[in-house]
Amino acid sequence: MASFRKLHISKYLPILFLIPSIILNFVLLYQARLSSNSGVVVIGVIDGDTVVLEGKSRVRLRYVDAPEKGLCGYDQATRELENLVMGKSVRIEETIPDTYGRGMALVYVGSTLINKEMLASGWVRYHHDNSAVTEEVKAASDLARQEKRGIYGACQSTTNSKNPKCLIKGNIDKSTDTHLYYISGCAQYAFTIVEEDIGEQWFCTEKEALAAGFTRAATCKY
Repeated sequence: MASFRKLHISKYLPILFLIPSIILNFVLLYQARLSSNSGVVVIGVIDGDTVVLEGKSRVRLRYVDAPEKGLCGYDQATRELENLVMGKSVRIEETIPDTYGRGMALVYVGSTLINKEMLASGWVRYHHDNSAVTEEVKAASDLARQEKRGIYGACQSTTNSKNPKCLIKGNIDKSTDTHLYYISGCAQYAFTIVEEDIGEQWFCTEKEALAAGFTRAATCKY
């Protein structure tokens, strides 16, 4: 029985360790929110969707999902956000927790909504959310996609112009995280977009695709 209780408790230890960090971040973020009428200075940028405020609290931009480190568009998205907020006084509004308990908010420099500016740049993806500004920020993201700005032009393609000899498409199902690859001749091959900003890849051989954790799609019959 004792060993069972030990195993049961150990299962929740990672969550227990996270709780103090989450509480501290919300306290710091709340303090920043209280002072945001007069402005709070951004002292750091983690990536294209997260900033560090004076007092060391972190806040993520609502509606914004930036490429992870090492993926196509990460450096550009980070620089874009740095140019917009680094060292500037910002206003924090409509703070909510994300699924990990971290603070997300609308961030303003003067009257400029930084969340919208990042989406308009095309270097970040639109992440569904609900607030009074939903329609305008989604419209900014839709226009960036239509005009192939940022990741939509630099990181997403149906043909491999960088290396035309490597034609195998590694695709990731966003809802299930299933990794599949398509070879020329497979059903859906022509319409499959390789989105390198989320970790999808072009491969030169099936061996490379398999080694990277991708499985041949069931629609490939040969």
